[in-house]
Amino acid sequence: MSHLIPIKRALLSVSDKTGLIPLAKTLQQYGCELISTGGTGRKLSEAGIPFVEISEVTGNPEAFGGRMKTISFQIESALLYDREKDAEEAAGLNIQAIDMVVCNLYPFKKVMEAGADHDTLIENIDIGGPTMVRSAAKNYKFVACVTSPDHYDQIIAELNENQGGLSLQSRKEMMRTAFNHTADYDSMIAMAMDKSDGLESLRMSFVGGKALRYGENSHQPALYYKDANAEASLYDMKVLHGKALSFNNILDMHGAIESVRAHEGIACSVIKHSNPCGLCVADDQREALEKAWAGDPISAFGSIIAFNRPLNLETAQFFQLDAEDRSQRKFVEVVIAPSIEADALTYLQLHKNLRVIEYDTNAARTGQDMRYMNGSLLVQAHDEDLYNKMECATSKSVDMDALKPLVTFGLQAISNIKSNSIAVVREKDGAMQLLGMGAGQPNRLVATKLALEKCKENLRNEFEGADVDSDAYLKSEIGRSVMISDAFFPFADNVELAATFGVRTIVQPGGSIRDKQVVAACDDLGIDMIMTGLRHFKH
Repeated sequence: MSHLIPIKRALLSVSDKTGLIPLAKTLQQYGCELISTGGTGRKLSEAGIPFVEISEVTGNPEAFGGRMKTISFQIESALLYDREKDAEEAAGLNIQAIDMVVCNLYPFKKVMEAGADHDTLIENIDIGGPTMVRSAAKNYKFVACVTSPDHYDQIIAELNENQGGLSLQSRKEMMRTAFNHTADYDSMIAMAMDKSDGLESLRMSFVGGKALRYGENSHQPALYYKDANAEASLYDMKVLHGKALSFNNILDMHGAIESVRAHEGIACSVIKHSNPCGLCVADDQREALEKAWAGDPISAFGSIIAFNRPLNLETAQFFQLDAEDRSQRKFVEVVIAPSIEADALTYLQLHKNLRVIEYDTNAARTGQDMRYMNGSLLVQAHDEDLYNKMECATSKSVDMDALKPLVTFGLQAISNIKSNSIAVVREKDGAMQLLGMGAGQPNRLVATKLALEKCKENLRNEFEGADVDSDAYLKSEIGRSVMISDAFFPFADNVELAATFGVRTIVQPGGSIRDKQVVAACDDLGIDMIMTGLRHFKH
């Protein structure tokens, strides 16, 4: 069997007619006979391209309002018979080979998304198309099966290069595409039919599985796939530099992207173990990085850094990758930005292992939030709403308009920190900064203490002045900050602890049976408490 086959006879029957005419003309140029069905045939006629009506091949008319067109012994035999083993039998049955099928299926998805009724959906279930596609794909050694207009340019180029022939490699590639196409098509129909009877089912398609450096630990193999139906995917990131990515790298990259996605200003996040240990929104990118890094300089070692603006050289130089004193060089695993300016990339490449990633960190989320666990799947909508209200529950009046930008920043931060979580945020010199956080604690009181102790540590690091004044500075800065809780306070102990550190404003969703007692404790301690009505658990 020759690996290259001439396309002497092709059947064209498409719903999406994009790019069809150039392909048909190329086939015709090399002497290929074209067979076609109703709507596709009319398109060919309009372009002045001769073709053979499908009924001339099947010996039967199109019938039942178009439900029967291509399904026949003659068509499926012409596609399916083995050109080497079955040639004599095919000749005896007067079966003439069809070397190519160009077919995309009835637009079931399009009419479904347009809100079509059940009867319309039924009429848009293709039967003959999948039969032809599967027949041609099964016999790919001798037949080319084309299901996507995206392949037309490639096919035209190859036909021109090979004087009307197609390679085995291309036919095999199109075979794989075809079987994925019909599998996805049937899955979509099955889910729609289930839904029409009040049942929810889910069938997903993932492609392009590629090996990662390793899984969560070095002894665990890991693969990375793309959702075949996702319009935007982290899988499509551009890796500009650095060693291979691991399972943990990608999880942390996701956390970094989520942390900067929603901010309107210039944002930078520093991620460790999926949590933002540093986050800042400022008017200047270098400042945003410096203040995000200052949120936890120790944890920033080996972190993932994300930006929501193109990365410039001045910002990249913060990492001091060219410092003669190697201890001054800041080690991070990954840097992500929507784009990397050329001189910044050259600078980052001084670290041979640093992964430098281009990805649109501002891209809208796609799909739903899914967690696969031991043979089961949890599915939920993304946590995108920050609050239902923003009301002060304590007796003292609060300038809510002035506080709202900082509270919003804090809620965006807390929604990306593992529960139980507490975040303390502040605005200073025009920048909003995550000053300290406590993440992933079974005990909310412990999370509160961790967050406030981190605030004190960071404030001591930035304090300049006589040691005797440092405590006053710490209390002053914490007093100007806002403490955010991902969920309600079940007891007043968190409020009492916060007061000892100088906290004067607390934000929480509310909803505890002890809200009144907690609010009363705030009033007694001179703390403003703002209720949002929405919690932000993240497990």
